[in-house]
Amino acid sequence: MSTILAFAGSNSSTSINHQLVTYLTTQLKETSFELFKLSDMDLIVYSEDEQRDNGFPSSINQIYKHIQAAEGLVISVNEHNSNPSAFFKNVLDWLSRLDRKFLDGKKVFLLSASTGARGGMSALEVVEKLIPRFGGEVVSTYSFPSFKENFSVEETKISNEDIKNEIVAKLHQFEAVLK
Repeated sequence: MSTILAFAGSNSSTSINHQLVTYLTTQLKETSFELFKLSDMDLIVYSEDEQRDNGFPSSINQIYKHIQAAEGLVISVNEHNSNPSAFFKNVLDWLSRLDRKFLDGKKVFLLSASTGARGGMSALEVVEKLIPRFGGEVVSTYSFPSFKENFSVEETKISNEDIKNEIVAKLHQFEAVLK
């Protein structure tokens, strides 16, 4: 059985991107998964000096091991000013210094969510171009728009049936690729 590592590229304790990947893991049919919360990581900003003087943070080694153990990844990136958050970029910087091809052979379902109508599409496009540089293959993408109107936080589910059907279909197609 394939294993999926699911996480959001956010350090917010109330991340809508984390809420989205959490929901999606409940929709997996034939795949085991691990839900990882990057906001629990204690992470200093990357610099060559920091790496030289103190090595790699244990949290980076931890996420690296989880990535290596998974066949596929479901990643939802958050958007700050039309780009991925500085936090997520920092995670990528650390991981790529540990192993430039840290995603080698990994299939990725890449998502973004925002409260705006574009659903974090700009950040998604930036990360979609980065993933192959690290050896990963983006199998599918989805931009989740207007999160507050289309997701019920109280019920922890997608409230817009059209969006739900579309994103869950993409998730199941992603599962099928991992077989």
